[in-house]
Amino acid sequence: MKKPKLATVWCEACAGCHMSFLDLDEGLVDILSQVELTVSPLTDVKDFAFPHVDVGIVEGGVGNQENREVIERLRRQCRLLIAWGDCAVFGGIHTLRNGLSTGEVLRCSYVETAGTVNGVIPCHEDIPPLLDKVLPVNAVVAVDGYVPGCPPAPEVLAYCLKELLAGRLPVLPEEMIHFD
Repeated sequence: MKKPKLATVWCEACAGCHMSFLDLDEGLVDILSQVELTVSPLTDVKDFAFPHVDVGIVEGGVGNQENREVIERLRRQCRLLIAWGDCAVFGGIHTLRNGLSTGEVLRCSYVETAGTVNGVIPCHEDIPPLLDKVLPVNAVVAVDGYVPGCPPAPEVLAYCLKELLAGRLPVLPEEMIHFD
């Protein structure tokens, strides 16, 4: 039987969801033996030219043009797209900047901080422009499944992945949806 292909991306977030994924410990070995991990921040892939995959997983909100392009490419190349963590599901803490203009955000971050002397807003072709607002993934592309949490607990991610491997779209049981 062919292994399902899996790709994960990390957009505007803290990497907590991928750390929870790694916190599966021995369970991670079992899960990874059942899938082909194609693209992931864990594999340090710099080029997001996604092959066709069965499952795409997004961690993080969509806060800049590169985030938008990455999830749009992933969505086109995957059968199912899953949003992992509160940033991907709801936009997360990064949405705190949504009340400010992009110019105000950059000025507050690079020019007006207490420790900044002669601050300059960085400008380079390799720095993706910020979007006007940080968005949850489903505000940009269609999402098939949601795994909330900040970050989701390793056992929640394991449940999600096992459901996907069994051919089912994960729907978290009520006892798995809680704040720690």
